[in-house]
Amino acid sequence: MDDHQHRRQHGERDALAGAVRIGVEAPDSADARWCLDQYVRELAMRFDAGFDPARSISANPDELTPPAGVFVIGRLDGRPIGCGALKVKPDGIGEIKRMWVCADARGLGIGRQLLTALEALAREFGLVTLRLETNRTLSEAQALYRASGYVEVASFNDEAYAHHWFEKVLRS
Repeated sequence: MDDHQHRRQHGERDALAGAVRIGVEAPDSADARWCLDQYVRELAMRFDAGFDPARSISANPDELTPPAGVFVIGRLDGRPIGCGALKVKPDGIGEIKRMWVCADARGLGIGRQLLTALEALAREFGLVTLRLETNRTLSEAQALYRASGYVEVASFNDEAYAHHWFEKVLRS
């Protein structure tokens, strides 16, 4: 690929990333259920021991509906391509849950856009600290969290599938 083709391809990817719309949606909408189903399917394939959401820390619709939390979907041309959620906990703490981007939309910075949107919502909820956990096989998620200012900390829950726990203090 020559430099011109590379720049054009990069420009097209930037334009796609800029066309992504992220919005709060009901966590039990058809598109939310589709995103969460894709999330579960992917983790079941990627995790060494598979993935059973019943063994994982809950993130049910009641927990992802204000004021208990919030669910966001990223869309490209109206098509859902990613999601993420925030659970509001006591003491100014929020938990990031259910971060997922469909395989054909990866590399566009959509995970970062979802995370940034969730951080902005966390500030609106008055949260001070965000926490999340992730599995060792999700190296791209770990890289995103580290690049976004999350610091690895000691485990703060008993998530069956977690190997890494992260925390970020939000700046107002």
